[in-house]
Amino acid sequence: MRVWPAGRRHAFQCVDSYPHRGAAYDRLRSAGLPSLITTRTERTLTVTQQCILVVEDEAPMRKLLSSNLRASGYAVRDAADGTEAMKLIEEHTFDLLLLDINMPGPSGVQVLRAVRRGMELPVLMLSGCGRERDKVEALDMGADDYVTKPFGIAELLARVKALLRRATPGPRGPQSAYRYRDLEVDFVARLASLAGVRVPLTRREFEVLAYLARNAGKVVLHRQVLQAVWGGQYGNESDYVWTFVQRIRRKIEPDRAHPSYMLTDVGVGYRMPAPIVAA
Repeated sequence: MRVWPAGRRHAFQCVDSYPHRGAAYDRLRSAGLPSLITTRTERTLTVTQQCILVVEDEAPMRKLLSSNLRASGYAVRDAADGTEAMKLIEEHTFDLLLLDINMPGPSGVQVLRAVRRGMELPVLMLSGCGRERDKVEALDMGADDYVTKPFGIAELLARVKALLRRATPGPRGPQSAYRYRDLEVDFVARLASLAGVRVPLTRREFEVLAYLARNAGKVVLHRQVLQAVWGGQYGNESDYVWTFVQRIRRKIEPDRAHPSYMLTDVGVGYRMPAPIVAA
């Protein structure tokens, strides 16, 4: 593990974490101390570095997570509780939120709920309990992934990398929109609409729906959905897929007890009806 010398600060910061140049900067320049500020500012502006907020109330764990993420090339800020986390989220822009579910003050669940009201920030939840119910609850509220303590740093970094990659998808070849009855899925615009009205899907919900729509007419296995949407290291977390399918159904199915668009093949996976092709 890479260890920074005592007293040395990481050279990179989140893009908006450095104060704008103003009177304080001018005073330092007039005092003959511009070189350090210029160097740090220029490096901040010229180097694109993904920034992660680590929210963990246990100091040793917070330090371990932050140091390993920095050693892997990420810019990191950390918070010891939910109040501090919400303040940082309001003041700065982050690419990923690493959020402990059990904290004093506003809990991780409360922070997650607040974040999901107004942004599409990828969220990886951390928890000391591995109960299935807790995982489903976190995913149902909008978490993108969930890791149970104790976990290996290599596993955590792999999940972080997968989430960041999914949050900034590469270009795809053009593909006609999926249309079936009142449902339309536009892969290019990354929008879904029902009877002409836009469906308010989260980024991850759209990815699940879009993957099933691209494979419409055939059964898609739980493992296939997991690996396509969450990453190749997944395969056994079928509760992830189930949770997101239920969330999507609440938004697109007129009758969730008898779905028309997202159909279940019990014990196997899901399928969507083949699209209707205009004559």
